[in-house]
Amino acid sequence: MFEKAHSITLLLNASKIFDRQIIEGIGRYLQASNADWDLYLEEDFLTRLDHFDEWHGDGVIADFDNPAIEKTLSNTSVPVVGVGGSYQDKDSYPAVPYVATDNYALVEAAFEHLRQKGIERFAFYGSPISHNQRWAQEREQAMLSITKRHGYECYVYRGHAVRAETWQYSQKRLTDWLKSLPAPTGIVAVTDSRARHLLQACDHLGLLIPERFAVIGIDDDELTRFLSRVSLSSVRQGCLEMGFQAAKILHKQLKGTTYNATQLLVPPVSVAERQSTDFKAIKDPLVMQASHFIRMNACRGIKVDQVLDHVSISRSNLETRFKEERGHSIHTEIHNEKLNRACRMLKETDLHSNEIAKRCGYPSVQYMYALFRKHFDQTPVEYRQKLQPDHYKNQSESSLTNIS
Repeated sequence: MFEKAHSITLLLNASKIFDRQIIEGIGRYLQASNADWDLYLEEDFLTRLDHFDEWHGDGVIADFDNPAIEKTLSNTSVPVVGVGGSYQDKDSYPAVPYVATDNYALVEAAFEHLRQKGIERFAFYGSPISHNQRWAQEREQAMLSITKRHGYECYVYRGHAVRAETWQYSQKRLTDWLKSLPAPTGIVAVTDSRARHLLQACDHLGLLIPERFAVIGIDDDELTRFLSRVSLSSVRQGCLEMGFQAAKILHKQLKGTTYNATQLLVPPVSVAERQSTDFKAIKDPLVMQASHFIRMNACRGIKVDQVLDHVSISRSNLETRFKEERGHSIHTEIHNEKLNRACRMLKETDLHSNEIAKRCGYPSVQYMYALFRKHFDQTPVEYRQKLQPDHYKNQSESSLTNIS
């Protein structure tokens, strides 16, 4: 027997990666269930809140991080499921079923990632206090609690709201804060967007990342990742699971199950490790400078001589320093950086092998294949297939490469 069709509104902001992934999670639930929902998603839904009582539907899934939405829905007669951030104070939760990203666990994952790198100084770049961003204050308090529990001091800077007219001033104040921090310091940013501010400021000042500041954000926003020269490490939130569970709860409500004001906390999925936290405890400042130059330019085809010119030191001197600090030669450092970049691109993108070889500075795709066979005993396609099995379900190796 077919279920009754229901009209469901989603009060979610599709311009935010957090909400977009929740919407995707809702869609996954609909694909996996027998729910027959007519979904209504308005792009500028905030303009309609004053007249929400005129909407006649069967249920709502809404982003309760926005207090205006929570207030609007406080007296509605249809089933409502809220999504948003978690709170340390239980009284802060809304009086409806609520699916939350675990803010404490998000920050703890970022902190532990930095600590496992050997970092012993920590900072947090948050957001100005705002009733519309309660989750930001929750993450700040989580960072302070976690560092205190482990016996570390934490430097906190909230910065300024992002506005075009004050952008230069805000970045100047951020650079002042960065210059006041000891090195090396691991910085947890409240979001990927705020993390990008840090990367831009450090690039402007010539502050080495991750040698001086190892930076990690929260969201794993693909757009932010590609807007910086240094790829950003980030904590992946469980937004897909949040959307799935929110839809599941609402579906049960529509079928007659009664839910009180319960909370379901969803932990982070994983940490996406990239260049911004590829920290190695290098003590020699010349090796640090050379390593950073190699990281930024290896895929441009640089040779050892260009590294020497950048550091202004003799080859024998720098080679000795490299072997003492890194256990290998300058040439090997360049080689490793190019190979690591190729591995990341195979894992994180759908680019053709030819394009990856070109972007990593290899003379030909055949040369890259030879390196992969030497180091991993497999081709780049086989390497990618193990990391992205779903991508290959309906594709053959011959369709992805020109190598025979």
